[in-house]
Amino acid sequence: MEYNTTRNHLIMKEYGRNIQKMVEFLVTIEDDDDRQRNAMAVIELMGTLNPHLRNVEDFRHKLWDHIFNISGFSLKVESPYPIPTHETLSKRPEKLSYPKKYPRNRHFGKNLELVIDKALHEDNPEKKEGFTQCIGNYMKLAYSNWHKENVHDDAVKAELLSISNNQLDYQPGHSVPSSQNFSSGGGNAASGGEHFRSGKRKNFQQNNKFKSGNSGGKNANNNKNKYKNRNK
Repeated sequence: MEYNTTRNHLIMKEYGRNIQKMVEFLVTIEDDDDRQRNAMAVIELMGTLNPHLRNVEDFRHKLWDHIFNISGFSLKVESPYPIPTHETLSKRPEKLSYPKKYPRNRHFGKNLELVIDKALHEDNPEKKEGFTQCIGNYMKLAYSNWHKENVHDDAVKAELLSISNNQLDYQPGHSVPSSQNFSSGGGNAASGGEHFRSGKRKNFQQNNKFKSGNSGGKNANNNKNKYKNRNK
């Protein structure tokens, strides 16, 4: 009885022991034409045993590379594709160059660090103040999202001062300045917001008057019906 421990190493397990024995027999054939004909038959059998390779692009190229690999690259046949070698198979791919970024404050991320650097190099004082307020508000939001609790404004202010070397002073409760340099149309947006809110109040008052008028009309109709019933 033949045990697996006495057999040679199975190079490609997906093809099985019998395919490897056939390929080993191909190497021993001395006639070139006979060896070529049998190699073509083995290629067809390998494709039949592994139909999933038909969905792979250039699946026959894969089969030819596999038969040379199973033979230990010692099979001497003509291939319609470039014959692989042991060096090309064992060649390692080139190392990928991953971007190396080490943010100083990883809990806030790299993008916030870029915004802080931009704010530090800003010459316009109004723009710089606007950047500072936006950065502080984002720090509060990030803290609330991660810790599921609110953070005190003084803690955000102290941390931003520490990160920016006392150059960005966050003022809690101050709105972002609406200058033309920082955000064009900020004043118009604010006045538009006031008009929008006043319009909402007017519409709400008119709706209430309309509802009260309708209720009064319903009460009048009910009184008329009661008066008619009495006369009857």
